[in-house]
Amino acid sequence: MSDEPFVVRPIGWVESPLIDLADAPKQGDEGAPDAWIVIDPAFRPALHGLDAGAEVIVLTWLDRADRSALATRPRDDPSRSLSGVFATRSPHRPNPIGLHTVTILAVDDTRMLVRNLEALDGTPVIDIKPTLGPTESR
Repeated sequence: MSDEPFVVRPIGWVESPLIDLADAPKQGDEGAPDAWIVIDPAFRPALHGLDAGAEVIVLTWLDRADRSALATRPRDDPSRSLSGVFATRSPHRPNPIGLHTVTILAVDDTRMLVRNLEALDGTPVIDIKPTLGPTESR
């Protein structure tokens, strides 16, 4: 394993009414408001084939996370035992990559309106992938 860093270039960012981490739901299906994903115009062709109604996985870089965190109490519940961050969905971890399953509500040029995205306003988006059903090839 190499210690060499590698570069991940954001493809866009989140526009959301969620500004403060304390106000964000723990998961998207726990009350996240609809949000826009704005794609850099250089990546416009990569949006071809994404339509309203599709379910996709959005990968984000949780830029406000504590990258030194190695352990946490699941869901920040003080009554729960301490767990390693790899056993949780905590945003605080060495490489804070967010994984969000969302439904596309609308696509408007380089903007996608999505449901169930709990990411904060301004969060960098690093990739979008379709979800696969049991009969689809990987």
